[in-house]
Amino acid sequence: MNSKKLKDAEAGFLARYPGGFADPGIEPIKKKHNVEKLVEFTQQSLTRESFNRPEFIAETLVKIVSRSSMVSRFEKPKFRDFVRSLNSHEKQALADSFEKRLYGRQKQRGFEEILGFLSHHRIAKWAIISAVPFYFSPRKEAFIKPTTTKGILSYLEVTDLEYKATPSWAFYKGYLSLLADIKKQVAPSLSPNNAALTGFLMSSI
Repeated sequence: MNSKKLKDAEAGFLARYPGGFADPGIEPIKKKHNVEKLVEFTQQSLTRESFNRPEFIAETLVKIVSRSSMVSRFEKPKFRDFVRSLNSHEKQALADSFEKRLYGRQKQRGFEEILGFLSHHRIAKWAIISAVPFYFSPRKEAFIKPTTTKGILSYLEVTDLEYKATPSWAFYKGYLSLLADIKKQVAPSLSPNNAALTGFLMSSI
């Protein structure tokens, strides 16, 4: 990673918004994406106990993806139609996969099971597979938008991580590691959550 470019991006962003994401000037952008409200909804809805109700989980997943400003308007209806086409057994399996992804020690297995579901229906997109985990845990998980992700990797000259359109756990873990490294090198005000961190980078480059 080119640390000089990272520090240049940080300096440029803080020159425009001295308070980082707490700066009054950035409020219109925050309101547009409304991350905090969707995080609150996701965390309150996807409790461990709620996974005993697969129909509820299925509709909650649709609501989260549909309300996200970061998911393409073309991908939202495809995901909605996919979820609503599932029978009760399939919805139970989908709920089980998300429970593994969000809780406990089976995050990779959950990721791969969700990927399998989406691949079978030809909607295995990074934005879809990363949205719910991000809103569930916005400081630990990452929302992966292809254009933003490729732009960041290119700008920072990251050579040991190659973006591919097909989601994979290996890339996701590598990207989380990169974001953790970036956080250590920039002001805390630039990373209230991981989407803000990547947003700062994209707006700077």
